[in-house]
Amino acid sequence: QVQLVESGGGLVQPGGSLRLSCAASGSIFSIRTMLWYRQAPGKEREFVAHISNGGSTNYADSVKGRFTISRDNGKKTLYLQMNSLKPDDTAVYYCNAFISTMPAQAARQYWGQGTQVTVSS
Repeated sequence: QVQLVESGGGLVQPGGSLRLSCAASGSIFSIRTMLWYRQAPGKEREFVAHISNGGSTNYADSVKGRFTISRDNGKKTLYLQMNSLKPDDTAVYYCNAFISTMPAQAARQYWGQGTQVTVSS
């Protein structure tokens, strides 16, 4: 059983910062790509950032230059440092990861339960 648990969300004023974490646990052999998505009220879930197991990163245009994705493979943890936050960043943020639970097994996609980020004065 694999679990992804996000933490670090909360209420922050515009221009402020938050750091989200996503800890993976369970029977894990390897973690491939890890991603952050977000879903604002009444909107579709959207891609935020991606990091490969080698550390290559990619960002949505809306967060480029303000958000930084990183990972600690030893701790099986994904991070999202969010700076210069705007009200439009308000959403539930979800961790997503492709994980193999056995050698030579194709990676499966797992989701966390989400953490709320609210940017408001």
